[in-house]
Amino acid sequence: MEIFWKDIRYTLRILRSHLGFTTVAVIALALGIGANTAIFSVVNGVLLRPLPIADPDRVVVVHERFTVIGLPSIGVSAPDFVDIGALKDVFESTAVVSGDNYNLTGADKPERLNGVTVTSEFFQLLGVKPILGRWLLPEEDKPGANRSIVLAHGVWKRLFASDPNIIGKQVSLNGQNFAVVGVMPASFIVPFARTDLWTPLALTQSQMDPVAERGHQWLFMLARLKPGVSVEKGQSALNILAKRNAEKYPNNFPAQIGWGIFITPILQDIVGNTERALAVLLAAVGLVLLIACANVANLMLARASSRYREIAIRTALGAGRMRIIRQLLTECVILALIGGGLGLLFAVWGVDALRRLGPANLPRLADITIDGWVLGFTFAVSCVAGLLFGLAPALQSARSNVHESLKEGGRGGATAGTHRQRIRGLLVVSEVALAMVLLVAAGLLIRSFTRLIEVHPGFDPHNVLTMQLSLPQSKYAKAPQVAAFYEQLLERIASLPGVEAAGATSGLPLSGSGQSSGSFTIQGRVPTKGDPAPHADQRIIAPDYFRAMKIPLLRGRYISISDGASAPQVVVIDDVLAKTYWPGQDPLGRKVTQSDPQKGPFQTVVGIVANVQHRALDVAPKGVMYYPHAQSAAANMMSLVVRTRGEPTTLAAAIRGEVQAIDPNQPVYEIKTMDQYLTESVAANRFSVQLLALFAGVALVLAAVGIYGVMSYSVTQKTHEIGIRMALGARQADVLREVVGKGMCLVLAGVGAGLVCAAIVTRLMSSLLFGVSATDPLTFAAVAIVLSAVAMLACYVPARRATRVDPVVALRYE
Repeated sequence: MEIFWKDIRYTLRILRSHLGFTTVAVIALALGIGANTAIFSVVNGVLLRPLPIADPDRVVVVHERFTVIGLPSIGVSAPDFVDIGALKDVFESTAVVSGDNYNLTGADKPERLNGVTVTSEFFQLLGVKPILGRWLLPEEDKPGANRSIVLAHGVWKRLFASDPNIIGKQVSLNGQNFAVVGVMPASFIVPFARTDLWTPLALTQSQMDPVAERGHQWLFMLARLKPGVSVEKGQSALNILAKRNAEKYPNNFPAQIGWGIFITPILQDIVGNTERALAVLLAAVGLVLLIACANVANLMLARASSRYREIAIRTALGAGRMRIIRQLLTECVILALIGGGLGLLFAVWGVDALRRLGPANLPRLADITIDGWVLGFTFAVSCVAGLLFGLAPALQSARSNVHESLKEGGRGGATAGTHRQRIRGLLVVSEVALAMVLLVAAGLLIRSFTRLIEVHPGFDPHNVLTMQLSLPQSKYAKAPQVAAFYEQLLERIASLPGVEAAGATSGLPLSGSGQSSGSFTIQGRVPTKGDPAPHADQRIIAPDYFRAMKIPLLRGRYISISDGASAPQVVVIDDVLAKTYWPGQDPLGRKVTQSDPQKGPFQTVVGIVANVQHRALDVAPKGVMYYPHAQSAAANMMSLVVRTRGEPTTLAAAIRGEVQAIDPNQPVYEIKTMDQYLTESVAANRFSVQLLALFAGVALVLAAVGIYGVMSYSVTQKTHEIGIRMALGARQADVLREVVGKGMCLVLAGVGAGLVCAAIVTRLMSSLLFGVSATDPLTFAAVAIVLSAVAMLACYVPARRATRVDPVVALRYE
């Protein structure tokens, strides 16, 4: 231990005496280690940190799917929930969830709350106890008895001032009184982060009809596996159940529809595709750190030349080779730990920036922080980095010839040997290759993102203001009441100064909400037995919605005010649906129904509009059917869409005023422009691209610095040789060509190796690309040219200095 502390004290003296070298090395390492720490904190917060529930590894999410009709993952039906819950040898408990909205009244102004209705097993399944009160009881989870609520911590704090006596108090929601029975802790955000309260789901007998409701997948289902039951065993049990139900209910699950039931661990379900993007970013910062280590290793090799005499003397005095190596590695590790400490400071700033600038839909964004695991990671990475960049210089220095070093006096290491030059050249090649891989990956993502934002969404998002309303059924129980409210409201909004058109829809494009779909029947067309029925996304719209969004009309007409409840029922379809189910035909005038294929009611196709990217810009379009709001029975929740002549947000207060004029207790929420929705839909892609581009830029700078350092050192070491050559008549152009040529040979070797590695590595990120191949030749060529140009500049600067060597001065001091 005493020797260890001596090594540390000696290391600190050495580093202090060479402040220039120490500063450069620490900054390079801090950049690499800091970037790794920041990204690992994201990986730790999103992927590694357990969810704040009991035994999260045993909690799974149950989904159904209809792959043939483009529904790879949807909820479950109430009858399927009952059947799955009966698998007592597999699942310890099950629960279902459904999103809901509540208008809180009785305060200064009405406020909309994000509610979730749950079955009574929900809280017990997740194993999180309330900080006040209790969970929902089974007897409260019944129709007519479901007037109890559990509050989220945030709402309890914000709206009820953290009242400790809140339990038992009445709260007016949607015009009905609910009793507060519990308050959940702040950490409870599962399964939906933006939840303000929970109420009993209270499934009715009609909702659980084993036949009629079998195809109505509207519930989000959670299940807890029994101890010792794996996810694979649970999936096997569900496969058997799905096969049995498909045979028992062939009308609901035709053989060719691709129906099935599957489960995923809850963390995997929450994280989704984020895991792949984070893996790419973590690999990217790993490459940045390797480049930084190669840079520092080159610096260490250069500095070792001035320490050969010191090492030779220590060896002559009895220090063994392992003792020398240990001392040199101690220096490297301490240098790396200092860089890690500074990198940790960079990471603290970086994590704060990631939380502020990260997309709102990044799962578990609030969990990203610097904790003990992140500190341990930083320490481990620093130690590994120290050993990584220090091993080659330490072995090289310990291999020096004692007699030669002492015989040469102060010049023991002045001229680097061939072996050392080869190592430094190999490090440069490695730096360039790693930078090439990272730059290609960044280039591909940038091109992919460019292609993504070039996709036309199918509407004009500019100057469009949106806001959502949810009319409580307790007050607006009948369809004519709902229709009258929206008709009157849209008429008032349309008369406001600055408004071009005002409409409404049950699901805004790119908003992630209102994505309903269903099967339908075309009159006169009998599906082949076993084949799936036609299927389409469904939207309920008010007149002028298409004009407000500027969705082009291709044929026929738009939905109009004349398409009222008593008028013949109509529907407008998009061109994707027309081409899918009426290829080479004219759908106008054809009749469709979602009800009895013999009796209807039928809707007549009166118009065909252009396709709209409803789900995402990079998702293949699915056919859509647009129904008039006045002819739809269940459309209490709608989004207003208002096209303005100027800045749309300036009309938000006036529109809210028109809502309040009709119903003072009706709040509006989610006030956004369509430009915001469009921007948010690609926010995660933009975030990944920006981070990867930043890391690629750092890698390019580090590689250029490394090339410059090697060439500069080479010129310094060859000053005497260059002086002789120039004295013998060598031209400056010859010297410039030779120095740049040697540097570019290393660079081109690195570029070639990097191209091969990039062609292999980028195939792993093909799922993250849109509209561009993982081996896109244009990207590879452009990156190779840019990297070569930067490298040539890094070679040219020391080469230019070499041409200015004065032969007389160079020979005088040799």
